[in-house]
Amino acid sequence: IAATQPSTNWHLKENAREHHTSKFSSEELIVRRGQVFTLTFNAAEQPDQNLIFIAETGPKPSKAAKTLATFGISSTLSKEGWSAVLQSRSSNSVSISISSPHNAIIGRYKLSVQSGSSSPASLGTFVLLFNPWSSGDDVFMPSKAECEEYVLEEFGIIFAGNRNHVSSFGWNFGQFQGDIINICLSIMDRSLYYRQDPVTDVSHRHDPKYLGRVLSAMVNANDDQGVVLGNWSGKYEGGKNPSSWTGSGEILQSWKKSGFKPVKYGQCWVFAAVLTTVLRCLGIPTRTVTNFSSAHDADGNLRVDEFYDADGNHLERGADSVWNFHVWNESWFTRNDLGASYSGWQVLDATPQEESGGIYQCGPASRHAIKEGEVDLDYDCPFVFAEVNADCMYWNYDSATGKKTLIFSKSTEIGASISTKAVGRDDRVDVTNDYKYEEGSAKERDIFKKARKKLGLEDKFDPTAPTQEEIEQKPDISGKFKVVGSLEVGKDLNLLLVLENLQSDAKTVNVNMTAWSTLYTRRPVNEIWKGSISVTLSPKEEKQFPIKIKYPEYQQQLTTDKTIQVTAVCHVKDGIQVLVQRSITLDNPAINIQVLGEAKVNKEVVVEVVFTNPIDTEVTDCVLQVEGSDLLQGVLELRIPPLKASEKSSTKFKLIPSEAGSKHLLVNFSCDKFADIKTFKMVKVVH
Repeated sequence: IAATQPSTNWHLKENAREHHTSKFSSEELIVRRGQVFTLTFNAAEQPDQNLIFIAETGPKPSKAAKTLATFGISSTLSKEGWSAVLQSRSSNSVSISISSPHNAIIGRYKLSVQSGSSSPASLGTFVLLFNPWSSGDDVFMPSKAECEEYVLEEFGIIFAGNRNHVSSFGWNFGQFQGDIINICLSIMDRSLYYRQDPVTDVSHRHDPKYLGRVLSAMVNANDDQGVVLGNWSGKYEGGKNPSSWTGSGEILQSWKKSGFKPVKYGQCWVFAAVLTTVLRCLGIPTRTVTNFSSAHDADGNLRVDEFYDADGNHLERGADSVWNFHVWNESWFTRNDLGASYSGWQVLDATPQEESGGIYQCGPASRHAIKEGEVDLDYDCPFVFAEVNADCMYWNYDSATGKKTLIFSKSTEIGASISTKAVGRDDRVDVTNDYKYEEGSAKERDIFKKARKKLGLEDKFDPTAPTQEEIEQKPDISGKFKVVGSLEVGKDLNLLLVLENLQSDAKTVNVNMTAWSTLYTRRPVNEIWKGSISVTLSPKEEKQFPIKIKYPEYQQQLTTDKTIQVTAVCHVKDGIQVLVQRSITLDNPAINIQVLGEAKVNKEVVVEVVFTNPIDTEVTDCVLQVEGSDLLQGVLELRIPPLKASEKSSTKFKLIPSEAGSKHLLVNFSCDKFADIKTFKMVKVVH
């Protein structure tokens, strides 16, 4: 009798409510480890003592690998292993509660029941996830509000721009939508680790630090045909421009639909957002974090070198770079490998920058270890430490002679305004102080020295390093670029170059200036403008020189990152050169969303999107892209007719919300003159 298929009632609604998994839209039971769930199945009259349950996962389930558990019915639930207790029974059915251990392997399990000597009968499958609500779990997060934000929230805000001008845009993580959970499970089964040794890989899936590292490798396409293919060329033919995505769902669905071919294209925030979706889906509390003036120290000397020619052009020499911003992840779990003080937020980075252990993966690096300069601790602490702490050296390079001269060095440039979204609010929180001691303080310099020492940089002679004499040389003049008026795509860019003579005798200065459009990584793409001036500065005099770059001059050259780098190399007669530079990120014009009427579950509501063309020429190829978890399925794409100069367009569409609560609608508008104008609106949906 037991061999026939028992029909199982998984009590989906009740179990999901208890396990914080109600947001998944699945017909399969999804529960969290270390917590009880209940099921009822048909069973003929027989002593309950004889029922044996079998839970198994992975390709070759075994007790040794903890991928197989067999357990009978006991009087109380065990904290240690898998266990079951009888809830009730009738003449033909049994209700039982099953509990899994706090450190159970996560993934899809098959559950069977065996009675006496008969062969096991399958009860079906269920999915087991991490449990941040349970104090025994490695990912336990004591604050309920933080669990809500970092596991259950499907909307996020990603910070971008530059250190002088922080901007932000919304993102739809969508970890509970449609088939995302199955895609996340298949990501784990496609990693290099799994392909090399599936049994060992699955046996490590109880450990968030293992999975965090594996998934940081799988979200980028390098090495393993992972999810997203990076592209930092400024040319995105054959794929989508990284700045056009508004959520992870479309990316993960495309990856699966194409037969697991990498999705084109991503840049840092895309990798970070997709990793957030995958980790939140699996139950590991995760957030995106943006670091401004982020160092990519390719040679591990805690120093980034930038080179300029005499005309002020930024040269692509050497592998080091400073990005205007870089987005990575923090995930929350214990570090029993390092000790309690290193638990909490861990840095993971899925952007393929440098190999670690032969693969493009990064982390988990304990945030506490980074702050304390403990760069010898696992994993990849030196790289992350450099991202927020490296010293910056600016060199003049003469290509004719191959000679390089230090212009100046700066130890306070890197790692500014480190930002993440607030818990429960659409605001920015600054977490710079969690990564480092106050910039310029004695403690901060001590930690930097400690890190250099641990990396063996203090005792080694470095022929590429500047001499102490070079570092200490004092310039005769100082300079800066000031912005006048607004920084908006479609408007002229007005700047002032301010030069000040620091000495008590007059100085003659020849200034060569350039403006280039760049990517957010500050990689130069197109020259926009160049100019030069000769000036004499009286003792202690300050002078201002206006610079105007007209919209038609930069319009064709601008990248979708909307970033322009202006540079002035000042050649002071009989003095050392002075470099003045500024990275400028322009804002897109505004776009407006109005919800017309009250949003109710399963009722149509009309949304209006309004855009006014701010420039005096027609814009064409207008496309509106809309998405939002629980507000609409997938991504809605609407074509809009061309807009004449200053013309206003109004586009209306209908939504049918599927769930009550605070939801976010994300809009992305593009046309031939403006790329990816993004905005979002919170929509309160009522029953």
